[in-house]
Amino acid sequence: MLKVSCPRCKKIQSYQPQTGSITDKIKRCVYCGCSFKVHSNQVKSRIIN
Repeated sequence: MLKVSCPRCKKIQSYQPQTGSITDKIKRCVYCGCSFKVHSNQVKSRIIN
């Protein structure tokens, strides 16, 4: 289970990738509806400890 932060509203939410690499995954924010990549690279990563 990962904690990710939305780039638009900055809310923290849980995310559990089902299969494959997380570099290709896109998450939709449950609060504002924004779609964002979970982990495009180290600098733009939305993963929070």
